[in-house]
Amino acid sequence: MEQRGWSEADVVLFSADAYVDHPSFGAAVIGRVLEDAGWRVAIVPQPDWHGDFRDFRKLGRPRLFFGVAPGCMDSMVNKYTANKRLRSEDAYSPDGRHDLRPEYPTVVYTQILKQLFPDVPVVLGGIEASMRRLTHYDYWQNRLRRSILCDSGADLLIYGMGELPVTDLCRLLDHKLLHGRDEARVDAADFRQLLRKYPLRQTVTLEREADIHGGIGPTDIVLHSHEAALADPKLHAANFRHIEEESNRLEPQRILQAVGDKYAVVNPPYPPMTTAQIDHSFDLPYTRLPHPKYKGKRIPAFEMIRFSVNLHRGCFGGCAFCTISAHQGKFIMSRSKESILREVKAITEMPDFKGYLSDLGGPSANMYRMHGRDAERCCRCRRPSCIHPAVCPNLDTDHRPLLDVYRAVDALPGIKKSFVGSGVRYDLLLHDSGDKALNDAARRYTQELITRHVSGRLKVAPEHTSDAVLRLMRKPSFALFYDFKRIFDRVNRDAGLHQQLIPYFISSHPGCTEEDMAELAVLTRELDFRLEQVQDFTPTPMTVSTEMWYTGYHPYTLEPVFSARTPAEKLRQRMFFFWYKPEERARITAELRRMGRPDLVARLYGHAPASPKPRPPRPAKGGRRRS
Repeated sequence: MEQRGWSEADVVLFSADAYVDHPSFGAAVIGRVLEDAGWRVAIVPQPDWHGDFRDFRKLGRPRLFFGVAPGCMDSMVNKYTANKRLRSEDAYSPDGRHDLRPEYPTVVYTQILKQLFPDVPVVLGGIEASMRRLTHYDYWQNRLRRSILCDSGADLLIYGMGELPVTDLCRLLDHKLLHGRDEARVDAADFRQLLRKYPLRQTVTLEREADIHGGIGPTDIVLHSHEAALADPKLHAANFRHIEEESNRLEPQRILQAVGDKYAVVNPPYPPMTTAQIDHSFDLPYTRLPHPKYKGKRIPAFEMIRFSVNLHRGCFGGCAFCTISAHQGKFIMSRSKESILREVKAITEMPDFKGYLSDLGGPSANMYRMHGRDAERCCRCRRPSCIHPAVCPNLDTDHRPLLDVYRAVDALPGIKKSFVGSGVRYDLLLHDSGDKALNDAARRYTQELITRHVSGRLKVAPEHTSDAVLRLMRKPSFALFYDFKRIFDRVNRDAGLHQQLIPYFISSHPGCTEEDMAELAVLTRELDFRLEQVQDFTPTPMTVSTEMWYTGYHPYTLEPVFSARTPAEKLRQRMFFFWYKPEERARITAELRRMGRPDLVARLYGHAPASPKPRPPRPAKGGRRRS
């Protein structure tokens, strides 16, 4: 700050991640965007929250506000496994250390800042705040919690991707409150009053009913209160349908939820970013490196994305267990080919680059430039997924723009090979659009993907084999995986390649029973898979699956849904992933006999059952077995 001649910063950001100046790290993006717009930004990564809070004091008060951006992942997902055990390392900390971030840093950092600087506004951002903007279930505390604005004491929450709202916030404060005076500072009370008068899109505030801008109007969606949701989980499930639908509409409504004597007011999000806007964010002068303070230390997440390029944001898959659509939205926001090539050229100039790009991808690798053909139909749409239960006939599934990007990247000097490390939606590749040109493009894409862009292993995510479970997950039938595997094997055979298809699966998802997992084990064994990429379902805030798991009801139908909830139930499901391990064989055999499925013992281990038993009826709706 002294070298730049600054007496103070306009904005001071606190991040629970190590600082990496890269477009995949949120604090770096917000810092670069605000810097480019002319504001003075300081960033404090992983401040020490113990003792005298010197890391929070060192830069003094900012002219506009403190920002709290706790990290690229929810802190509890980052720290703990589905079994609530400490993960082996913190991927966003130097050398994977666990002691550099608190649990719930959004709350911890904000409370410290409010204690030290009670009159300075605090603005929340990042996925932890975004997914906790309204009443939400917290798996690690096993309770329903109110909006994180209540527990943290912050003045404003920005949800979703923050470039547009944070820039407009700074502009509003400077023009309407400080009137461009460089010596003036924003006071928290004036900050809140200004935002009541000029509410910003994609923000959440806590307001008394009398202070809600325009009052509660007929177009507002008023959810069941936090207290009502606490008393009746079914009401909490009903709330979620509105939250998800409005997060994924082009013309959303304002959402309000009473909590105590106030309302959490969720203003509608911005329209999807244009190509020019997203290009601007990615084209800022990132060094693409960790801060020099980390010299000699390994930041695991940086190592993973060091030579990768993100082509787009958003995902229209709408998977029930995923937070992407609630944070980034379902509408694809694609970069231009020129912006992508500029980033790739910058990577080729890095001294340790050897010519291999680890990923040309996105939330889903093959959704680049896909959108609705008729924008009017998209404006009326409330579907959380454009491809479930079937691909929308209005969706343009053209893979040609993506093929064009791949070929342009591979033609650049210094590029030996570009890989696709992000997950591929094979249901898009197999979809018959009724347009011969689009179908041909999907076949060409599949061929080029497998022969030119796979680094020995291609990741796909069928997630389960049971169609009943897959429907609850909003995933396509497992029959499509068989089709894709046949294509994958044929292309490899014809090209003389020996590559692996790596499927991802989830156990203990709502609706999944032990019998479903046993059948998953048999079907994947018969496909000659010994599963590696597997996980136990982890309920994370603000997903359809989490609401089913916590409430016992599907938010869209309010019908009962069974979930394996106890550690013992979850372990009995998970063990079927590892049928091939000698130490699991006796347990699995005994469990299959107890379930009355000795036929599956024979299919798993190749011998006939000693005493065949009739197969019991499938669980009734809601997961209870019929007597």
